[in-house]
Amino acid sequence: QVQLVESGGGLVQAGGSLRLSCAASGRTFSSYNMGWFRQAPGKEREFVAAISWSGGSTYYADSVKGRFTISRDNAQNTVYLQMNSLKPEDTAVYYCAADEEPGFGLSSRRQRYEYWGQGTQVTVL
Repeated sequence: QVQLVESGGGLVQAGGSLRLSCAASGRTFSSYNMGWFRQAPGKEREFVAAISWSGGSTYYADSVKGRFTISRDNAQNTVYLQMNSLKPEDTAVYYCAADEEPGFGLSSRRQRYEYWGQGTQVTVL
C-alpha cells in the first residue's frame, strides 16, 4: 500500500506558476506509475498528467500540454507537477494517484489508479 499527500496548491494570478508535490509513503513508490488529476466544482475528476515508474515516459491531457510538466524523484518518494502559464480554467482541486500495475502502461483512466491523495486546491484568478 502507499499513502499520498499533496502540497503546493494556492492562489495565483493568471499567467503565473505553481509547483505541486505529492509525497508517498512506502518502499514500493518506485514501482508505481503516477498520475495527477483535477476536479473543478460541479465537474468530474479529469486526467492531467501521468509518469512511468522510471520517469522515462510521460503523458499529458491536451488542455495542459506545453504548460505543465510532471516529474518524479524516486529517491525522495515524490512526484511533482510544475504548472506554468496558469489559466482561470485550471482552477480545481488537484489529486495525485498511484497505479500499482505499471505493466499496462500510462493511463488517463481514473479506474486504473488504486491509491489517491486528499487533494490540494489551486485557484487561478
